[in-house]
Amino acid sequence: MINLSEFHNYVACNQSNICQMTIIQNGKVIFNDTWNGYKVDDTVHTMSVTKSIVSLLVGIAIEQGLIGSVDDYVLDYFPEYKIKRGEKTIQKVTLKNLLTMTAPYKYNSEPWSKICVQEDWSIAALDFLGGRRGITGEFQYSTLGIHILTGIITAVSKMTTVDFANKFLFEPLLIAPRKIYVAPDAEAHKAFTIEKTAKGKIWFSDNKGVGAAGYGLCLSADEMAKIGLLCLKKGIFNNKRIVSEKWLEESIIVRLSCGKKFRDMKYGYLWWIIDENEGSYAAIGNSGNVIYINPRKDLIVAVSSYFKPTVFDRIDFIKEQIEEKL
Repeated sequence: MINLSEFHNYVACNQSNICQMTIIQNGKVIFNDTWNGYKVDDTVHTMSVTKSIVSLLVGIAIEQGLIGSVDDYVLDYFPEYKIKRGEKTIQKVTLKNLLTMTAPYKYNSEPWSKICVQEDWSIAALDFLGGRRGITGEFQYSTLGIHILTGIITAVSKMTTVDFANKFLFEPLLIAPRKIYVAPDAEAHKAFTIEKTAKGKIWFSDNKGVGAAGYGLCLSADEMAKIGLLCLKKGIFNNKRIVSEKWLEESIIVRLSCGKKFRDMKYGYLWWIIDENEGSYAAIGNSGNVIYINPRKDLIVAVSSYFKPTVFDRIDFIKEQIEEKL
C-alpha cells in the first residue's frame, strides 16, 4: 500500500506542479490530497482533458437523437456555411474525423491569432478545415479545429455548450454548474491559460457562448474523479444512466496509433488508450492534468495541475508510483 505521508512528500519533490489528487479503487476514495496551497474544491484549467469531456457530450447528444451519428458530414450541421472557392475536401469530413483527430486542416501549426479573435470560433475553424491533400486518415492533433464539435452541440441542442453540459452531465454527477467565461482580450486569454492560481467554476468560451472544445474547462481533481467513475461504471452514476454504454465502448476502441511524438500512445474518440490489454485509458491535458481509468484494477486516478508546459511523465508516474504500489 501507499504510505500517505511519504507519498505527499514524494509528489511535492518530484511532481511539483500537482495541485490535487484523488484516487478511487473498488468504489472507495483511498487517497485525497492537495499541494501548492490549493484547497480540495479549487479548480484548475484542465487543458486538453476538456476534449474527453466533449467526447462524452457528443455521445449524450447522439443518444438524445440530436446528432445522427459519427458518420454524419460536418457540413450537415452548418447548412448556411459558405464553402471557400475550390475547396472540396471539407464536404467529406465527418464527425468521426474530428473525434479521432484525422480531420485535415489547412495549416501546419494552429492559427490561434486567426481563430480566437473571431466572434464565432466554429465558423473560423471551418475556414481552416479541408485542404488539397484530402482526407488521408493521418493523425493531426488539433485543439482549435475540434471547436466545431461544441459548435454542433450548441446548434442542435439550442443551448450553450455549458448549459448542455450542466444539465446532462455535471448536474447528474453532482458537479456544480460551470459558467461561461469569455476573455475580454488576448492578454486575459493568455493569463487564463498560463496563470498558476486557482480558477473558478468556469468553461472558457467564444463570444457566442460556445465552450472551447479542445481546452478551457476548469475542474477539481474530485470532479475529474467523478467523471472517471462514470466511465468506469459504463455510463452510470448513482444508479442513473448518464452516458450510453455503447458510446463509451466505442470511444475507447483503438482508432489509430499516434507515433513517437505522442509516445506511441493510441487514440479513440478524444480519449488516449494507455494499455489495450488492461483496457486502461485516460483524458490527458497539458501540464499533466489526467483522468486515468483502469477497469481491470477498478482504479481511477485524477490529477489536477497548474500550468507547466513540459510535463510528459504523468502517466508513468501514475502507473509506477500509484498503480503498481496498489
